[in-house]
Amino acid sequence: MAKKIERTLKLQIEAGKATPAPPIGPALGQVGVNIGDFVNRFNDGTKDMMGNIVPTIVKVYDDKSFDLEFKTPPASQLIMKKLGIKQGSGKNLTKKVGKITQTQLEEIAQEKLADISAKDAKQGAKIIAGTARSMGVEVEG
Repeated sequence: MAKKIERTLKLQIEAGKATPAPPIGPALGQVGVNIGDFVNRFNDGTKDMMGNIVPTIVKVYDDKSFDLEFKTPPASQLIMKKLGIKQGSGKNLTKKVGKITQTQLEEIAQEKLADISAKDAKQGAKIIAGTARSMGVEVEG
């Protein structure tokens, strides 16, 4: 018989840097997950993504076991990494923080293709361009 999912948690944690300290520990403790086991599995599963924030879906079953599903980093973080900027603009219409090319948008879209609702990288680039504009990044082309 299949296990029954008791709870689903969505967490955003830096890859390879999960610790039992807040906010992770208390969030998992409330649902009865073994925090040490979570930390080890998360850090092992994300060691190749170091430097990125990894959105993670934790499915907790009725027997307190759990599964982890790792998503790709947020588009905004990938844009900042690609352009080498620390943060977006607080005033995206008047203050621009950088420029991004169509090729760069397609590269980011290709990386996120599994997590966005686009058929190919060209369509995905349009979605990523919208995120870039909202961050105060000028889209070229």
